[in-house]
Amino acid sequence: MEVLSTEEIKFIRILASSDSTTIQKGMDPPTKKFLVSHIGKILQEYYKEKTTQKPQNWIKKFEEAEISEEDVKAAIACIRRLGVDIF
Repeated sequence: MEVLSTEEIKFIRILASSDSTTIQKGMDPPTKKFLVSHIGKILQEYYKEKTTQKPQNWIKKFEEAEISEEDVKAAIACIRRLGVDIF
């Protein structure tokens, strides 16, 4: 099982603890692309695993990175406000 990288963990924690308007103001195009294409996909996979109860090991990866379920929920809410579809 692949673990979350340090960069991925940092982005998820920033999303979990920040206001989307603040993030959007300071976001350059490469960062936005990374958020949408990479972090958005990770959060979407986590969301799918939580809602469908089909094990994909994302919950375990987040636990190993010491990211709480509440932090993930906050990160998903933030990235949704930034315009990324998580379903």
